[in-house]
Amino acid sequence: MPELLTADRIEEIGSLGVNSPDPAPLIAELVGAVDEGRVADPADTGYALLVAADILEQAGDLADALTLATRAIAEQPDEDAYARSVRGGLLLRLGRSDEGMAELTALRPLLETNPNATYLVDELADAGHAELAMGWLTEALDAILARTRNQQHESEDAQDEAAAMIYGLAQRRHNLREEMGLPHDEYDNLADRLRAASDHALDALDDGPATLLFWPQTEFTALLLRWPTLADSYPATWDEHRAQIERALVDASRMGGADLGVAVGTVADLAAFADSEGSDPTDEETQDEYADSLTGSDLRAWPPGRNDACWCGSGTKYKKCCLPRSRG
Repeated sequence: MPELLTADRIEEIGSLGVNSPDPAPLIAELVGAVDEGRVADPADTGYALLVAADILEQAGDLADALTLATRAIAEQPDEDAYARSVRGGLLLRLGRSDEGMAELTALRPLLETNPNATYLVDELADAGHAELAMGWLTEALDAILARTRNQQHESEDAQDEAAAMIYGLAQRRHNLREEMGLPHDEYDNLADRLRAASDHALDALDDGPATLLFWPQTEFTALLLRWPTLADSYPATWDEHRAQIERALVDASRMGGADLGVAVGTVADLAAFADSEGSDPTDEETQDEYADSLTGSDLRAWPPGRNDACWCGSGTKYKKCCLPRSRG
């Protein structure tokens, strides 16, 4: 019986596809599993196609990448915003500007309602439309700030959501303006003030650490084998473990957290640390102290650039790996 295509295997293929001299077998494995209904979790069908599209894009085959991105939309039409944004960006890079702009413009309202939708402006900027991307961010900020001023009696949840939107948009706009070499303006000053308030924001996250303990895939498996009682403290799979960390970092960032990152642990080092401290390696406080003790290459800053290798170590670009895991 043909093997099922798991989320872990999709990520592995994405890693192998980085600068692969012969991406065809990798793409065939992904697309073949979709064609034959062998994707272990149907929710990963569109993602498998987008990973294949990214491999093709890296290889310079934008036309075939566009075909797969379009198919990803058809396969999962209820969760198609990200795939549509990828398709729009590819259309722009292929010189089909009217079609690409129409695709992205249709998604533009998401910038005012979805804190994760800045991938729209990333596609614009990557396709050489940085000024337009900055304009969209500015207009979204204008609209949300006006809405909060006019609706001062909104629920606490609505106010928190608006604050998260303002923070995310202001920071993305600020970063884009720095990339463009533009001077500070009022919204840049707002972004600076929000980031300067990060200590207070992290207090609102129950004093959670700015650096979270992360276990690479082999270490995650070894961790649960060595200390089975930890199964109650960690997600059932490594894929869920890294998704949980990505979401926690996103939440911290939205609340104003700065200098965020992951501490990469190993089972042998945790055991040695606990032994030296005379503590229980399965105790949460011991693991937090172990994470605080890590330095140098064991620490990875978050977030990486969207086109840089993902922080989880998969080798795949962040924008195609853990970044989509934080999107609602």
